[in-house]
Formats: sequence, C-alpha cells, structure tokens
Amino acid sequence: MIIKNFLNKYSDAGILFLRIGIGFSFIFVHGWGKIMGGPELWGKIGGSMANLGITFAPVFWGFMASISEFGGGILILLGLFTRPASAFMAFTMLVAFMQHTSKLDPWNRAIYPMEMFAVFMALLFIGAGKYSIDALISKKK
Repeated sequence: MIIKNFLNKYSDAGILFLRIGIGFSFIFVHGWGKIMGGPELWGKIGGSMANLGITFAPVFWGFMASISEFGGGILILLGLFTRPASAFMAFTMLVAFMQHTSKLDPWNRAIYPMEMFAVFMALLFIGAGKYSIDALISKKK
C-alpha cells in the first residue's frame, strides 16, 4: 500500500523519465543521423510514403520524417508541445512500420516502430505531465 501510494503520488515523474529516455533516443540515435544524411537519405526515407499511395516529393517527406524524429525528440524531452510532437512522431512510426511490413522484414525489426507508435499515442493522450514546459505554460494562462 505504501509503495502504491508513493508511485501514484509521483506518477508525473514516470512521465518525465519516459520523455527523457524517448527524447534522447530520438534526438541522438534516430533523428540526428537522418538529418545529417541529407537529401539522398531523405529521398529513401520519403519513399516509404508510397505505402500510403503518396509518390510525389519523397525528399520532402523524408525531410519531414527526419525533422519529426529529431525536432520531436527535442520537444518531447523538454515537454514542450508534447501532444502535437507526439502526433507527428506517431504518424512517422506508423509509416515506418508499414514500410517494414511491406518489405516483409522480420517481426523483431518491424515491431519497434509499432512499439514507438504506442508510446507516442500514449503521450498524445497523457500529455507531458507536471514536470514540463507545457505545464508551466498552462499555469500562466
């Protein structure tokens, strides 16, 4: 009972830990490499939109996915515009999952974007928690 009360009292700390871990991961592991990959890589990434029937401007779509991961990682880490950033990142992960499944990649490779889709959808509904810039902004209003 004591542990449950403690965990309930500090559930916003759990959201903070989640945001820090996911934010750093998407900034430095996923997003930065894609941003630095430039138009050639962006075109390859953007080609994934063909799974949705969108075949024009693959460099643009790849750039947007790269910005979503890098910039979204920064926003989620800070807890700033968490819900919109989560929506963009969830969409990016859904497209990535569709790309992996269309190539018949093994499940251990395809499931990661679906897991991240679930995380971003959860953040979309939960929000950034009280230890965030979003919370500071809403207090001022």
